[in-house]
Amino acid sequence: MCDEFTFKAQDRALNRAGLTRRQFAALGSAAVLAGCAGTATGEVESDELREEMVRITTKDGIADAFFVYPAKGSYPGVIMWPDIAGLRDAKKIMARDIAHAGYAVLVVNPYYRSAPAPVMESISEFMEEEGRKKVMGYRELLTPDAITRDASAFVTFLDSKDAVDKKRMIGSNGYCMGGPFTVRTAAAVPDRVGAAASFHGAGLVVDEPDSPHKLLAKTHASFLVAIARNDDAGDPTAKDELRKAADAAGRPAEVEVYPADHGWMVPDSPTWDPAAADKGFERMLALYAKL
Repeated sequence: MCDEFTFKAQDRALNRAGLTRRQFAALGSAAVLAGCAGTATGEVESDELREEMVRITTKDGIADAFFVYPAKGSYPGVIMWPDIAGLRDAKKIMARDIAHAGYAVLVVNPYYRSAPAPVMESISEFMEEEGRKKVMGYRELLTPDAITRDASAFVTFLDSKDAVDKKRMIGSNGYCMGGPFTVRTAAAVPDRVGAAASFHGAGLVVDEPDSPHKLLAKTHASFLVAIARNDDAGDPTAKDELRKAADAAGRPAEVEVYPADHGWMVPDSPTWDPAAADKGFERMLALYAKL
Protein backbone atom coordinates (compact mmCIF):
# COMPACT_ATOMS: atom_id res chain seq x y z
CA MET A 1 0.00 0.00 0.00
CA CYS A 2 1.17 3.52 -0.71
CA ASP A 3 2.04 5.01 2.68
CA GLU A 4 4.00 8.00 3.95
CA PHE A 5 7.25 6.09 3.37
CA THR A 6 6.29 5.66 -0.27
CA PHE A 7 5.23 9.29 -0.58
CA LYS A 8 8.69 10.38 0.53
CA ALA A 9 10.23 8.39 -2.34
CA GLN A 10 7.71 9.89 -4.75
CA ASP A 11 8.51 13.38 -3.49
CA ARG A 12 12.20 12.76 -4.12
CA ALA A 13 11.40 11.69 -7.68
CA LEU A 14 9.26 14.76 -8.20
CA ASN A 15 11.94 17.02 -6.77
CA ARG A 16 14.42 15.65 -9.30
CA ALA A 17 11.92 16.60 -12.00
CA GLY A 18 11.38 20.05 -10.45
CA LEU A 19 7.72 19.34 -9.60
CA THR A 20 5.53 19.41 -6.50
CA ARG A 21 2.78 16.86 -5.81
CA ARG A 22 0.17 19.42 -6.85
CA GLN A 23 1.99 20.22 -10.08
CA PHE A 24 2.29 16.51 -10.85
CA ALA A 25 -1.43 16.06 -10.15
CA ALA A 26 -2.16 18.77 -12.69
CA LEU A 27 0.20 17.34 -15.30
CA GLY A 28 -0.17 13.63 -14.63
CA SER A 29 -3.69 13.10 -15.90
CA ALA A 30 -3.09 15.18 -19.00
CA ALA A 31 0.09 13.26 -19.82
CA VAL A 32 -1.58 9.88 -19.46
CA LEU A 33 -4.61 10.91 -21.49
CA ALA A 34 -2.36 12.30 -24.22
CA GLY A 35 -0.55 8.97 -24.36
CA CYS A 36 -3.89 7.21 -24.79
CA ALA A 37 -5.30 9.45 -27.50
CA GLY A 38 -7.89 7.62 -29.52
CA THR A 39 -8.77 5.14 -26.78
CA ALA A 40 -12.44 4.24 -26.96
CA THR A 41 -14.76 3.00 -24.25
CA GLY A 42 -16.56 0.48 -26.44
CA GLU A 43 -15.22 -2.44 -28.45
CA VAL A 44 -12.22 -1.65 -30.62
CA GLU A 45 -10.81 -3.76 -33.44
CA SER A 46 -7.47 -3.48 -35.19
CA ASP A 47 -5.32 -5.75 -37.29
CA GLU A 48 -3.47 -6.87 -34.16
CA LEU A 49 -5.69 -6.47 -31.10
CA ARG A 50 -9.30 -6.33 -30.07
CA GLU A 51 -10.42 -4.64 -26.86
CA GLU A 52 -13.64 -3.91 -25.02
CA MET A 53 -15.07 -2.95 -21.67
CA VAL A 54 -16.90 -5.96 -20.23
CA ARG A 55 -19.25 -6.73 -17.34
CA ILE A 56 -18.68 -9.80 -15.18
CA THR A 57 -21.15 -11.31 -12.74
CA THR A 58 -19.59 -12.00 -9.34
CA LYS A 59 -21.11 -13.12 -6.06
CA ASP A 60 -21.04 -9.49 -4.94
CA GLY A 61 -22.42 -7.75 -8.02
CA ILE A 62 -21.40 -6.79 -11.55
CA ALA A 63 -17.73 -6.01 -12.07
CA ASP A 64 -16.54 -3.87 -14.96
CA ALA A 65 -13.21 -4.70 -16.59
CA PHE A 66 -11.08 -4.03 -19.67
CA PHE A 67 -10.47 -7.04 -21.93
CA VAL A 68 -7.80 -6.94 -24.65
CA TYR A 69 -6.54 -9.84 -26.76
CA PRO A 70 -4.94 -10.68 -30.12
CA ALA A 71 -7.42 -10.36 -32.98
CA LYS A 72 -6.96 -13.92 -34.22
CA GLY A 73 -6.53 -17.22 -32.38
CA SER A 74 -6.70 -18.21 -28.71
CA TYR A 75 -4.11 -17.44 -26.05
CA PRO A 76 -3.45 -17.93 -22.33
CA GLY A 77 -5.61 -15.71 -20.16
CA VAL A 78 -4.13 -13.15 -17.76
CA ILE A 79 -5.82 -11.34 -14.87
CA MET A 80 -4.31 -7.94 -14.05
CA TRP A 81 -4.91 -6.40 -10.62
CA PRO A 82 -4.27 -2.61 -10.66
CA ASP A 83 -2.59 -0.55 -7.98
CA ILE A 84 -4.40 1.74 -5.54
CA ALA A 85 -5.58 4.11 -8.31
CA GLY A 86 -7.51 1.32 -10.02
CA LEU A 87 -8.39 0.61 -13.65
CA ARG A 88 -7.48 3.60 -15.82
CA ASP A 89 -5.76 4.42 -19.10
CA ALA A 90 -2.26 3.70 -17.76
CA LYS A 91 -3.35 0.13 -16.95
CA LYS A 92 -4.92 -0.26 -20.39
CA ILE A 93 -1.59 0.70 -21.96
CA MET A 94 0.18 -1.92 -19.85
CA ALA A 95 -2.43 -4.55 -20.76
CA ARG A 96 -2.03 -3.88 -24.48
CA ASP A 97 1.70 -4.50 -24.17
CA ILE A 98 1.00 -7.92 -22.63
CA ALA A 99 -1.66 -8.72 -25.24
CA HIS A 100 0.79 -7.90 -28.02
CA ALA A 101 3.06 -10.55 -26.52
CA GLY A 102 0.33 -13.16 -27.05
CA TYR A 103 -2.08 -13.12 -24.10
CA ALA A 104 -5.75 -12.40 -23.49
CA VAL A 105 -5.65 -9.82 -20.70
CA LEU A 106 -8.43 -8.89 -18.29
CA VAL A 107 -7.76 -5.71 -16.28
CA VAL A 108 -10.29 -5.66 -13.47
CA ASN A 109 -11.88 -2.78 -11.59
CA PRO A 110 -11.29 -3.91 -7.99
CA TYR A 111 -13.56 -1.11 -6.75
CA TYR A 112 -16.66 -2.21 -8.67
CA ARG A 113 -18.59 -2.59 -5.40
CA SER A 114 -18.24 1.16 -4.92
CA ALA A 115 -17.97 2.80 -8.36
CA PRO A 116 -17.34 2.01 -12.03
CA ALA A 117 -13.91 2.62 -13.52
CA PRO A 118 -12.13 4.91 -13.76
CA VAL A 119 -12.24 5.83 -10.09
CA MET A 120 -9.17 7.94 -10.81
CA GLU A 121 -7.84 9.12 -14.16
CA SER A 122 -4.23 8.91 -12.92
CA ILE A 123 -2.32 7.91 -9.81
CA SER A 124 -1.57 11.62 -9.39
CA GLU A 125 -5.09 11.98 -7.95
CA PHE A 126 -4.18 9.59 -5.14
CA MET A 127 -1.41 11.94 -4.12
CA GLU A 128 -3.99 14.56 -3.17
CA GLU A 129 -5.81 14.26 0.18
CA GLU A 130 -9.28 14.21 -1.36
CA GLY A 131 -8.36 11.39 -3.69
CA ARG A 132 -6.81 9.32 -0.91
CA LYS A 133 -9.88 9.68 1.30
CA LYS A 134 -12.17 8.53 -1.49
CA VAL A 135 -10.22 5.50 -2.59
CA MET A 136 -9.29 4.28 0.89
CA GLY A 137 -12.98 3.94 1.67
CA TYR A 138 -13.36 1.74 -1.41
CA ARG A 139 -10.24 -0.21 -0.44
CA GLU A 140 -11.77 -1.33 2.87
CA LEU A 141 -14.20 -3.57 0.98
CA LEU A 142 -11.36 -5.55 -0.62
CA THR A 143 -11.08 -8.20 2.06
CA PRO A 144 -9.21 -11.45 1.44
CA ASP A 145 -12.52 -13.28 1.07
CA ALA A 146 -13.82 -10.69 -1.40
CA ILE A 147 -10.70 -10.97 -3.55
CA THR A 148 -10.92 -14.77 -3.49
CA ARG A 149 -14.54 -14.64 -4.66
CA ASP A 150 -13.70 -12.13 -7.37
CA ALA A 151 -10.73 -14.15 -8.60
CA SER A 152 -12.92 -17.20 -9.14
CA ALA A 153 -15.40 -15.13 -11.13
CA PHE A 154 -12.67 -13.61 -13.28
CA VAL A 155 -11.21 -17.03 -14.09
CA THR A 156 -14.69 -18.25 -15.05
CA PHE A 157 -15.10 -15.24 -17.35
CA LEU A 158 -11.80 -15.89 -19.11
CA ASP A 159 -12.65 -19.55 -19.58
CA SER A 160 -15.90 -18.56 -21.30
CA LYS A 161 -14.09 -16.62 -24.04
CA ASP A 162 -13.00 -17.98 -27.42
CA ALA A 163 -9.89 -15.77 -27.26
CA VAL A 164 -8.65 -17.77 -24.26
CA ASP A 165 -6.89 -21.09 -24.74
CA LYS A 166 -8.41 -23.32 -22.08
CA LYS A 167 -5.65 -25.90 -22.56
CA ARG A 168 -3.17 -23.40 -21.14
CA MET A 169 -3.02 -22.15 -17.55
CA ILE A 170 -3.97 -18.60 -16.57
CA GLY A 171 -1.51 -15.99 -15.32
CA SER A 172 -2.00 -13.06 -13.00
CA ASN A 173 -0.07 -9.86 -12.33
CA GLY A 174 -0.60 -7.16 -9.74
CA TYR A 175 0.87 -3.86 -8.65
CA CYS A 176 1.08 -2.29 -5.17
CA MET A 177 -2.14 -3.43 -3.43
CA GLY A 178 -2.72 -5.79 -6.37
CA GLY A 179 0.47 -7.73 -5.64
CA PRO A 180 -1.00 -9.97 -2.93
CA PHE A 181 -4.20 -10.32 -4.95
CA THR A 182 -2.24 -12.36 -7.50
CA VAL A 183 -1.35 -14.90 -4.81
CA ARG A 184 -4.96 -15.07 -3.66
CA THR A 185 -5.98 -15.61 -7.30
CA ALA A 186 -3.59 -18.55 -7.61
CA ALA A 187 -4.93 -20.02 -4.36
CA ALA A 188 -8.57 -19.43 -5.31
CA VAL A 189 -8.42 -21.52 -8.50
CA PRO A 190 -5.23 -23.58 -8.23
CA ASP A 191 -6.09 -25.91 -11.11
CA ARG A 192 -6.34 -22.99 -13.55
CA VAL A 193 -3.89 -20.33 -12.36
CA GLY A 194 -0.31 -21.31 -13.12
CA ALA A 195 1.67 -18.09 -12.65
CA ALA A 196 1.51 -14.98 -10.48
CA ALA A 197 3.67 -11.87 -10.74
CA SER A 198 3.73 -9.25 -7.98
CA PHE A 199 5.36 -5.87 -8.65
CA HIS A 200 6.13 -3.62 -5.67
CA GLY A 201 3.39 -5.56 -3.91
CA ALA A 202 2.18 -4.50 -0.48
CA GLY A 203 1.19 -6.86 2.31
CA LEU A 204 2.61 -10.09 0.93
CA VAL A 205 3.96 -11.00 4.38
CA VAL A 206 1.69 -10.03 7.27
CA ASP A 207 0.97 -11.46 10.70
CA GLU A 208 -2.34 -13.05 9.76
CA PRO A 209 -3.36 -16.72 9.32
CA ASP A 210 -4.21 -16.08 5.66
CA SER A 211 -1.18 -13.94 4.83
CA PRO A 212 -0.42 -14.33 1.11
CA HIS A 213 2.95 -15.96 1.78
CA LYS A 214 1.17 -18.65 3.80
CA LEU A 215 -1.07 -19.48 0.82
CA LEU A 216 1.70 -20.58 -1.55
CA ALA A 217 1.26 -24.23 -0.60
CA LYS A 218 -2.37 -24.04 -1.73
CA THR A 219 -1.35 -23.13 -5.27
CA HIS A 220 0.04 -24.89 -8.32
CA ALA A 221 1.66 -21.72 -9.58
CA SER A 222 5.10 -20.31 -10.22
CA PHE A 223 5.82 -16.85 -8.83
CA LEU A 224 7.67 -13.67 -9.64
CA VAL A 225 7.99 -11.30 -6.68
CA ALA A 226 9.67 -8.04 -7.72
CA ILE A 227 10.25 -5.85 -4.68
CA ALA A 228 10.93 -2.10 -4.65
CA ARG A 229 14.13 -1.07 -2.95
CA ASN A 230 12.37 1.34 -0.60
CA ASP A 231 9.78 -1.30 0.34
CA ASP A 232 12.66 -3.66 1.11
CA ALA A 233 14.33 -1.00 3.23
CA GLY A 234 11.14 -0.64 5.24
CA ASP A 235 10.65 -4.41 5.70
CA PRO A 236 13.95 -6.16 4.94
CA THR A 237 12.83 -9.56 6.26
CA ALA A 238 9.83 -9.92 3.93
CA LYS A 239 11.87 -11.22 0.98
CA ASP A 240 13.46 -13.89 3.17
CA GLU A 241 10.06 -15.00 4.49
CA LEU A 242 8.75 -15.22 0.93
CA ARG A 243 11.69 -17.34 -0.18
CA LYS A 244 11.31 -19.66 2.81
CA ALA A 245 7.58 -20.00 2.22
CA ALA A 246 8.09 -20.81 -1.46
CA ASP A 247 10.77 -23.38 -0.66
CA ALA A 248 8.59 -24.99 2.01
CA ALA A 249 5.65 -25.14 -0.42
CA GLY A 250 7.80 -26.48 -3.24
CA ARG A 251 6.72 -23.63 -5.50
CA PRO A 252 9.11 -22.05 -8.03
CA ALA A 253 9.61 -18.41 -7.08
CA GLU A 254 11.86 -15.63 -8.36
CA VAL A 255 12.17 -13.13 -5.50
CA GLU A 256 14.27 -10.06 -6.22
CA VAL A 257 14.72 -6.52 -4.96
CA TYR A 258 14.79 -4.14 -7.94
CA PRO A 259 16.95 -0.98 -8.00
CA ALA A 260 13.86 1.22 -8.21
CA ASP A 261 11.25 2.70 -5.88
CA HIS A 262 7.66 1.66 -5.22
CA GLY A 263 5.58 2.28 -8.34
CA TRP A 264 8.41 1.84 -10.84
CA MET A 265 6.38 -0.38 -13.20
CA VAL A 266 3.50 2.05 -13.73
CA PRO A 267 3.86 4.75 -16.41
CA ASP A 268 1.76 7.39 -14.63
CA SER A 269 3.71 7.04 -11.38
CA PRO A 270 6.29 9.70 -10.43
CA THR A 271 8.69 6.83 -9.63
CA TRP A 272 8.26 5.09 -12.99
CA ASP A 273 11.63 3.69 -14.04
CA PRO A 274 11.71 2.62 -17.71
CA ALA A 275 14.77 0.39 -17.38
CA ALA A 276 13.48 -1.43 -14.31
CA ALA A 277 10.00 -1.62 -15.86
CA ASP A 278 11.42 -3.25 -18.99
CA LYS A 279 13.21 -5.81 -16.85
CA GLY A 280 10.06 -6.56 -14.87
CA PHE A 281 8.05 -6.95 -18.06
CA GLU A 282 10.58 -9.36 -19.58
CA ARG A 283 10.75 -11.43 -16.37
CA MET A 284 6.94 -11.61 -16.34
CA LEU A 285 6.87 -12.82 -19.94
CA ALA A 286 9.46 -15.47 -19.06
CA LEU A 287 7.18 -16.60 -16.24
CA TYR A 288 4.12 -16.66 -18.51
CA ALA A 289 5.95 -18.60 -21.20
CA LYS A 290 5.50 -21.68 -19.02
CA LEU A 291 1.69 -21.39 -18.83
